[in-house]
Amino acid sequence: MVYMPTEPRQKSMKSRSQKPSISKRKEAFSSNKCQIFAVVFDMDGVIVDNMEYHKKAWGVFLKKYAPDVELEGFSRHFGKVNKDLLKIVFKREVSAREEARFGEEKEAIYRKIYADHIVPTAGLVDFLNSLKKNEVKMAVATAAPRVNMDFVFEMTGLREYFDVLIDASEVMKGKPDPEIYLKAADKLNCPPESCIVFEDSMPGIEAAQNAGMKVIALATSHPAERLQSAERVVKDFTEISVDSVRDFLFTTGQ
Repeated sequence: MVYMPTEPRQKSMKSRSQKPSISKRKEAFSSNKCQIFAVVFDMDGVIVDNMEYHKKAWGVFLKKYAPDVELEGFSRHFGKVNKDLLKIVFKREVSAREEARFGEEKEAIYRKIYADHIVPTAGLVDFLNSLKKNEVKMAVATAAPRVNMDFVFEMTGLREYFDVLIDASEVMKGKPDPEIYLKAADKLNCPPESCIVFEDSMPGIEAAQNAGMKVIALATSHPAERLQSAERVVKDFTEISVDSVRDFLFTTGQ
């Protein structure tokens, strides 16, 4: 099943707080090579609302290798790279060979059970069309392996929207380390403070904020009350527009 994008539609975003516009920051951003701001998306739980299927896949994996590990507690670590998750599963460091073997085993389970259900997160395609129309640069920065990124873009047809794609193989340190988001900003040729990140997990929110970026969290994978460290929390992209994101960047304090 391949999802076909539709025409753009914008809806307003509800904010948790509003602060006065900062004109000096607007003037500074106007000279940026990234044309005022750029947008960086996590993939799992953001581009696609898929964490239910990752959770099911980990449940199968844990039942086989670590039946003593409780899935609900384990799921709080979602957003980290597989190497860090596997350390929790096996309660020890894992070798590069083990990381590759066990990681692919789990991800193959995920792709098999998710393939017939995959669609973009609600409102995303309209939002991407609006960003593209406004010439806003976009990146995906995910802790997922490249094979999962290819799977998502092949099934949704969304690859063409993004200027930069970064997967787990391109970073040494997983979230909450800011490496992946700093690399995205560098590849976008945009300073971190000019980037807005869409995330769904606590480690991801922390990683983006550690990089000096503002975060809009999607309450797809976790309840909104667990995402309050983000500058804003929304249900999905139906609550987002280009104008509201631009206003968010310039009216939210550091």
